[in-house]
Amino acid sequence: MSENNGALSGIRVLDLTRILAGPSCTQILGDLGADVIKIERPGSGDDTRRWGPPFAKTPDGEDTQESAYYLCANRNKRSVTVDMAKPEGVKILKELLKDCQILVENFKTGGLKKYGLDYESLKDEFPGLIYCSITGFGQTGPYAPRPGYDYLAQGMGGFMSITGEPDGLPMKAGISIADIMTGMYSTVAVLAALHHRDVTGEGQHLDLCLLDSMVATMTFEASNYLNSGKLPTRLGNAHPNVVPYQVVPTKDGHIIIASGNEDQFKRFCEYAGTERWMDDPRFKTNSLRIQNRNELVPELFEVMQTKTSQEWLEGLESVGVPCGPVNTLDQVFDDPQIQARGMKATIPHPTAGEVHVPGSPIKMSKTPVKYRMAPPLIGQHTDEVLGELLNMSADERDDLRKKGLI
Repeated sequence: MSENNGALSGIRVLDLTRILAGPSCTQILGDLGADVIKIERPGSGDDTRRWGPPFAKTPDGEDTQESAYYLCANRNKRSVTVDMAKPEGVKILKELLKDCQILVENFKTGGLKKYGLDYESLKDEFPGLIYCSITGFGQTGPYAPRPGYDYLAQGMGGFMSITGEPDGLPMKAGISIADIMTGMYSTVAVLAALHHRDVTGEGQHLDLCLLDSMVATMTFEASNYLNSGKLPTRLGNAHPNVVPYQVVPTKDGHIIIASGNEDQFKRFCEYAGTERWMDDPRFKTNSLRIQNRNELVPELFEVMQTKTSQEWLEGLESVGVPCGPVNTLDQVFDDPQIQARGMKATIPHPTAGEVHVPGSPIKMSKTPVKYRMAPPLIGQHTDEVLGELLNMSADERDDLRKKGLI
């Protein structure tokens, strides 16, 4: 392994996850320095390896077997292939667990019990183990047995009821936000459990799910409803609690205005030549603007179309009114701020030469994130890990490989 002095250096994770929510969690742990051992099925591995095109390309421009989707959530891991459907495979995993403080899995609720790899089966043998289960609906409740998917969680958790145009269809997010947020909440839970383990020596079972995470992600909209009894509605790109705070059309495109307080609204009006709004009884305060948004917004749109996007961005920024462009991804990664923050990571890769993935947003002064390893090829580290952690000889590994166990 490459040099590692990350915040979680010395922590080892047995990673029984695939797709996105679980791998997002274990990638963050790997970014922070943990040794993440990704267990995959011999011959097939993580389903997302085949979720392309696009695939990473070789230096000659040929497709590799690694989809861009797989690459986004699997860096800083070592891949080991083990057939856990066989008792001998389970035995190997339990031997690896002796050197692991954390296990993360995202099998359907109860799915690992038949292999003896569920928390109840392992907790006595490994009392310090932090066992994180990630499912669609959790380990309890009437929906616990159901398989769960990001799209379902977005709909069932209320997110889609407030996303989209008022007269259009409910809309999901453009990315798998339930999976990603569940991965983040899972990481927080694992880190808290690590602290508890450091203090008490105790492991525990962490129960995270897509639906819970999506409900929690509703934050202020859920709080608005719970404290008012009024159901929020779809507002398109508008904000339920602040006006103007939305996408607006310009002479040549669109920008975002985020006027978050009365002083910013005043400065906007002065720059835009709409001082009359400051004295208009319909628009004088944010509360009034929320009540009368249907009257203000058409006027706002008309004013905004008198200048180009760049003119508005430069002018509003000069007077301290928060605003920004609606970037496409090429513009995102060309942005000097994104480049200065290192949000594009380029990592050497064994077949592609190098791969490009979004960087980590975590910036730490003493233990910075390092991109130590590219997302691994399937089974790339099987021999390395089994030799290093289990002292397994080459002959023993060859024998297991002949039996289809690794």
